[in-house]
Amino acid sequence: MRILGIDPGLRTTGFGVVDAHGGALRYVASGTIRTQHLDTRALPERLKVLFDGLGEVVQRYQPDCASLEIVFVNVNPQSTLLLGQARGALITALVTRALPVAEYTALQMKQAVAGHGRAQKAQIQAMVQRLLALDGLPGPDAADALGLAITHAHAGKAMARLAGAQSLGAGTTSTASYRAGRSR
Repeated sequence: MRILGIDPGLRTTGFGVVDAHGGALRYVASGTIRTQHLDTRALPERLKVLFDGLGEVVQRYQPDCASLEIVFVNVNPQSTLLLGQARGALITALVTRALPVAEYTALQMKQAVAGHGRAQKAQIQAMVQRLLALDGLPGPDAADALGLAITHAHAGKAMARLAGAQSLGAGTTSTASYRAGRSR
């Protein structure tokens, strides 16, 4: 299974591609999509660069699925809103290409890669280098993206089984709840 990991950002979005076969992981590619060359007030153009750039990555590496970092509210609400729009453009780029998308928190990724949720960027970079047998340290954004792909390689199967088990009984319940909510 080929997994595309994405560390979303409006200025710099990291991507990492990993092949997972059983418990073995193999590095395929990593890099960044950057919008710093555009005016910071040109939000639509920056979102287009992210959308198109990720589309090129998907076309080139043909992943089977994608994993993306869930972003929580930052100290600056405006930054959070802008990052949410970047995530929206990235998710749209994935789903328009029919890729399943899994989402993980930074804490989940850090625990999966480094063994604890308070790992620093340098620790993530070093562990990604070690887990994928890379010759050098990946950049911080690419390392986070590769970490998300590694997280999905380890957790994805269990989460898929859990989601399948939950959906078995959810079909009639969710419809009934929706109808009950609408009739009140």
